Amino acid sequence: MQISASAVSLTVADPAASAAFLVEHFGFTQAMAADGFASLTREDAGMSVVFLRTGLETLPADQRDEHAAGLILAFVVDDLEGELARLEREGVAITMPLTVEPWGERAFQVRDPNRVIVQLVDWNG
Repeated sequence: MQISASAVSLTVADPAASAAFLVEHFGFTQAMAADGFASLTREDAGMSVVFLRTGLETLPADQRDEHAAGLILAFVVDDLEGELARLEREGVAITMPLTVEPWGERAFQVRDPNRVIVQLVDWNG
């Protein structure tokens, strides 16, 4: 098997709102969109992010009403404090303050309009 691309697909109530959040605050580009669907790319992210509206009949019945929960979109960045300051200036609510773990991970979190958790992290501590 050869993998040519990777994506994470999340079901949310309002795909356009989640897409706009990643475009505005995290530099993603909307590659494709349709009713109930948005696909975002960012060359340096290593994966695409896809938002699907909950209830879409194209999804298997046991997945249609599942909201993206229990997962974190985590992005490793070079300047964690700079990103934290930028997001605060942009008015994004920080939902988990900058935290330092004993193993050297430093991270903070925000949530998009559909409550999807986005975490910025570094290992540079």
